[in-house]
Amino acid sequence: MIQKINQSIWWHVTPRDPNAYQKRGMFLASTYSQAEFYGRPNDEPKMVKIQNPVFGFSESEILRKLFGKEKAKKYSYIVDKADKDWYEQRIGLDAKMHDRAKKLGYDAIVLVCKKGKSALRIGRKPNSIELNLIYPMALVANR
Repeated sequence: MIQKINQSIWWHVTPRDPNAYQKRGMFLASTYSQAEFYGRPNDEPKMVKIQNPVFGFSESEILRKLFGKEKAKKYSYIVDKADKDWYEQRIGLDAKMHDRAKKLGYDAIVLVCKKGKSALRIGRKPNSIELNLIYPMALVANR
């Protein structure tokens, strides 16, 4: 999985907040169209070099790995899109995940779509992966 991530190109939308990388890491998407969810992706794709990611096939799985079962349950309900402050809730949770992953020595958080398990079983890269670089220095070059 790490090798496939390091050999792939990644799309990024530059955040409005210039301090976002220090607060939450650098978010990348495996396809241009997936990155468009966050705004207009940068023109050039990126490549990364990660070595020790925490990964899961759902956000709740990643939360359990980072915080343990009880705290993960609490954090699973933080983001409520019906709430007018959902974006602040989302970036707050992202910051908590970033800080915890960093404290535990991870260099990235990798969320793989549920269907990605079957792709991995046959040695292929899943179609949908969200990558959060804890250390943006893991960005190695443009394509």
